Amino acid sequence: MMKKTKRPVNSHNAYHAHIYFEKETLNFASSLCQEAGQRFNLRVGRIHEKLVGPHPKWSCQITFASRDFNKFIPWLEENRNGLTVLVHALSGNDLEDHTLYAYWLGESLELDLSIFSA
Repeated sequence: MMKKTKRPVNSHNAYHAHIYFEKETLNFASSLCQEAGQRFNLRVGRIHEKLVGPHPKWSCQITFASRDFNKFIPWLEENRNGLTVLVHALSGNDLEDHTLYAYWLGESLELDLSIFSA
């Protein structure tokens, strides 16, 4: 049975958006992250050309707040050009943020949650 992809909801104070990409989409993903940072005045992390944390693909992290959500998420959905994006809450509980409060633009991917076990 396929699980339904959870769409982002604006019910938290702060979020990360992780833009996932491969070598072939690196340039597009880099410019997308850069444009998001400039357009919405958001903090954009490094472009990781390796697996980092629980993420199953190369990624770039964008930090944003609930006040940015209603403008940023629709823009990201419209401009991601097929890239998968994990949007998760920053609640202070990493495991819950990456499971219970994990939302997707595009297909949902399997995260490596083993890094959260103490």
